[in-house]
Amino acid sequence: MARIFNFAAGPSTLPLPVLEKIQQEIVDYQGAGFSLIEASHRGPHYSEVHAAATAGLRKLLGLPENYHVLWLQGGATLQFSMVPLNLLAGGKPADYTLTGTWAKKAVADAKKIGKVNLVFDGTEAKFMTLPRASEVKASAGAVFLHLTSNETIGGVQWQEWPAVDVPLVCDMSSDFLSRRIPLEKFGLIYAGAQKNLGPAGLAVVIIRDDVLARCSDDLTAYLSYKIHAAGDSLYNTPPVFPIWVSRLVLDYLNGKGGLPWVEKLAEDRSRLLYGMMDKHPDFYRCPVAAHCRSKMNVVWRLPSEDLEKQFIAEAKKAGMDGLKGHRSVGGCRASIYNAMPLEGAQTLAGFMDEFARKHG
Repeated sequence: MARIFNFAAGPSTLPLPVLEKIQQEIVDYQGAGFSLIEASHRGPHYSEVHAAATAGLRKLLGLPENYHVLWLQGGATLQFSMVPLNLLAGGKPADYTLTGTWAKKAVADAKKIGKVNLVFDGTEAKFMTLPRASEVKASAGAVFLHLTSNETIGGVQWQEWPAVDVPLVCDMSSDFLSRRIPLEKFGLIYAGAQKNLGPAGLAVVIIRDDVLARCSDDLTAYLSYKIHAAGDSLYNTPPVFPIWVSRLVLDYLNGKGGLPWVEKLAEDRSRLLYGMMDKHPDFYRCPVAAHCRSKMNVVWRLPSEDLEKQFIAEAKKAGMDGLKGHRSVGGCRASIYNAMPLEGAQTLAGFMDEFARKHG
């Protein structure tokens, strides 16, 4: 099999060594005579995987003991509800930044549950920019400030974090584990797995002790962070396969050098693509403000939609798939997550250069 470079936004590419490991063990897990996805989630085989996944995430992030790691079903979308259900008890408001499609969904769900203050609204700018971190202020009485660290569709990413006197709550789905972060600023981080960590169907929630203590006690069981934390994410049968794959991805990333290695790779990949746009400014146009361009989801337009269709079709023939922009915005998009090798970005940049020379 000849593997292509998969630039899809998610589910997305996974490290080849991880896929090969799964292939080796999917039928007979380490000589047990059965697959891990057939094993009891209370048994020793899965228990080891579960503990190793948590340990691997703690190691990669340098996560202090006052943070809990929860492995939950429902992806990040369920967290749009779980966050306000747990944290807006008592009628207190929360601050949200409206920065794109995914933030918009988070805001819409939160408004059905409690009071939401918009401290930034990027609608007028068509979500092509973010405020400077120093410009974001918390509202009086707000219990947290919600950010979407990276907008997969629009291609904007927070490069600095607001300094506010309330905990940051952050949807990091599409840039999770791609860079070092100041953990002390964050009371709660959540992320769908299907970008940088594993298969779809899994969300990771990282919640600090003081934030957990403030969560509501009046929720049904599955919606309660307290219940999941008390049960080590084993209140119900966990999503075994995504957690197993995530454990293998975390082992891979830690073995490569951790977040410093990942962060440099993200810088190098994105610099190649943005650099090619700078080289051909009359042919490629990035609509995102320079200070907040994503290192995970690089978006651009060509002079016409016909050229965009031709670019995407020819790139696919050349072994690069997933470059069509989201249907809501059009254009082109390259999702260059952790598992995308530098060679992939180099190949795409070379193709962009040649295509511009032919058609510019």
